[in-house]
Amino acid sequence: MTAPAGGAGEGKRPTVGELRTLFLFESLDDAQLAWLAEHGRVETCHARSAVYTEGDPATCLYVLLDGTVAMTRRVRGDEVEVVRTAQRGVYGGATQAYLGDQVPQVYINSLRAVSDATFLVLPAETFAHAVRSWFPMAMHLLEGLFIGMRDTNTRVGERERLLALGSLSAGLTHELNNPAGAAVRATAVLRERVAAMRHKLAMIADGRLDGRALHQLVALQEEAVRRVADAPTLSPLAASDAEDELADWLDERDISAGWDLAPTLVAGGLDVAWLTGVESAVGAADLENAVRWLTYTVDTELLMKEIDEAVGRISGLVGAAKQYSQLDRAPHQVVDVHELLDATLTMLRAKIPPGVRLVREYDRALPPVPAYAAELNQVWTNLIVNALDAMGDTGTLTVRTARDGDCLVVAVGDTGPGISAAVRPRIFEPFFTTKPVGEGTGLGLDISYRIVVNKHHGDIRVDSVPGSTTFRVLLPLTEPTAVG
Repeated sequence: MTAPAGGAGEGKRPTVGELRTLFLFESLDDAQLAWLAEHGRVETCHARSAVYTEGDPATCLYVLLDGTVAMTRRVRGDEVEVVRTAQRGVYGGATQAYLGDQVPQVYINSLRAVSDATFLVLPAETFAHAVRSWFPMAMHLLEGLFIGMRDTNTRVGERERLLALGSLSAGLTHELNNPAGAAVRATAVLRERVAAMRHKLAMIADGRLDGRALHQLVALQEEAVRRVADAPTLSPLAASDAEDELADWLDERDISAGWDLAPTLVAGGLDVAWLTGVESAVGAADLENAVRWLTYTVDTELLMKEIDEAVGRISGLVGAAKQYSQLDRAPHQVVDVHELLDATLTMLRAKIPPGVRLVREYDRALPPVPAYAAELNQVWTNLIVNALDAMGDTGTLTVRTARDGDCLVVAVGDTGPGISAAVRPRIFEPFFTTKPVGEGTGLGLDISYRIVVNKHHGDIRVDSVPGSTTFRVLLPLTEPTAVG
């Protein structure tokens, strides 16, 4: 806006004497003050009216001459008061006009008059011309500082993302290697077992078993396969007792290396009573061949089950990586945050020490939310990694979801030493870190803040005492309506 709402006295020019009393201009010479007096104007804004509004084109610089003003920022659609002051000479508005097109020229906050307030108003182009022509060296320094900081922030942010991606890739590779290795080993053993089954089948079918006995043996084989699928998981002690019982039964019938067959039979859910039925079906003469044949059957089923579980785990990890990266999905979509959290935790599984307990407390009744899913995954990554770093090798990592009014809340808590009161006000500052040199860039929480607050119009808060720190991310349940 080009003039304060409800203004009065528009058009009046300030005097050189008035300008000289303002700390912003106290070092200017008479000619410069006279130039500002010629190009500026004095305007009054009535109490409770807006001076300028956040997001509008930044057309003027406002310097307070008299009255009380309040500066606010918009957070999650609410106006949050940042400062309230009556100090003469404070200023706001087009404070970055001298940077020109290098930055968006909009008001970055809102200013309203608490009481009737009088301002010196300088058009943005006038203020920009004065800074550029009167302070060329300072102008170069300001440009270098602003642009350099912006470029550094961008490059370090990219580096932070690459480092995080490298760490996640290493963890994912480690996670994939375990089931892949298990599948390869199981496949090799399975090949041996199938070859042994073929050999044993030839011995069984050499004419010593009549057709009825062969049919019974095949039926027993099918039953053994079914038992493997439903075999209970025994405790180590119960499994040892069952193996000893089976080994004794096999030894009593002169079946060699019964101690080697027993663990496989027990793992497949077979017991002495069932093997007694096998003995009745095939007779004592062919019992050993039949038992070994059935043992190979059980072993192959167990190996195939292991391969199936390994491949399923690989598929799950690939799915989690896909969910985490969101490579095949629209940038902005309606998402279930629980799927995003689970994908992130899967990707970070290798970073969670054995001594850290993971607790998920999800409110599954929460609705999906509109979001940039891949960027929210980056937020979860930053918060979870920080929590793990804070705890070290032992502690409890808690990931919780809940509802707070019209927002969905994701809370990440740890049982580390906490954040000191002296450090807490600075944790969202770019490049601020409490980690040792080389271990942190200080951009994780800054990036998270900008993703949550600027991009999702949400909020991120922290509560911390020794032994308990919780970061709470609040996301609007509905798409926010544009304001201003």
